[in-house]
Amino acid sequence: MSQITLKGIIDEDFVNYRVPSMTLEFPHCTFKCGENLCQNSPLVKEPDIHTDVNKLCERYIDNPITEAIVFQGLEPFESLDDVVEFIKTFREEYNRDDDIVIYTGYTEEELPDTIEYLQFFKNIVIKFGRYIPDQTPHFDEILGVNLASSNQYAKRIS
Repeated sequence: MSQITLKGIIDEDFVNYRVPSMTLEFPHCTFKCGENLCQNSPLVKEPDIHTDVNKLCERYIDNPITEAIVFQGLEPFESLDDVVEFIKTFREEYNRDDDIVIYTGYTEEELPDTIEYLQFFKNIVIKFGRYIPDQTPHFDEILGVNLASSNQYAKRIS
């Protein structure tokens, strides 16, 4: 059984994706957007949650409401090994192809190798872009939600 480290688990999230989702909050970030601007910065003070990947997958599968999984922050790609561990387990051991949505402050240009690797898995959506203050929110068609900055957008990479 493999373990991953999180800061939070939201079993039923109706805010971050177009369908009800389980949201996993990852524990690390370089605060490239600025710690004082980050809506997730209070997560730093939360205790780490060390959880078994299989139990987390089963928790998701056993919930009749959720239809996707959202990874968000702090910054999921600062915990890349845990992100990949969860995706591999979910796809290979549980044979599930539900959407996995990854919210990142990185740009596509900053993640070429990671994107190329994640394209091998089905139904991966990435929301790219750092938060920029004082921008008008805009609706993202892929996510089905409003994003806070004009530079932010989602892309289905597989």
